[in-house]
Amino acid sequence: MDLHSFHPSVARWFQRTFPGPTPAQAQAWPAIGAGRDTLVAAPTGSGKTLTAFLAALDDLVRRGLDPAGLPDETAVVYVSPLKALSNDIRLNLDAPLAGIRAELAALGLPDVEIRTAVRTG
Repeated sequence: MDLHSFHPSVARWFQRTFPGPTPAQAQAWPAIGAGRDTLVAAPTGSGKTLTAFLAALDDLVRRGLDPAGLPDETAVVYVSPLKALSNDIRLNLDAPLAGIRAELAALGLPDVEIRTAVRTG
């Protein structure tokens, strides 16, 4: 899975938002796309969280566009230290979701309802 392997709405959002994949992303996406367990070890600010989130969002978008749609169930669980959680959600989940939904609309595709929730405690 490289950037061109993502759904067009996901790839277009990424290309409009970033100059290109970071080395961590470029190295991890093929392994993630192949379904292999993948550990991304890279410095802070290298795009590790978005690496995983974007692969998961791509899968959800593809499943959501399928005639069967997304089932009403939890599909992705992300575990994060509480201190980093709100920033991770804003930067790596809420912003990409909004951008991808805008790209779906621009491509004339139906919206995909991907819901998020946070649980602490």
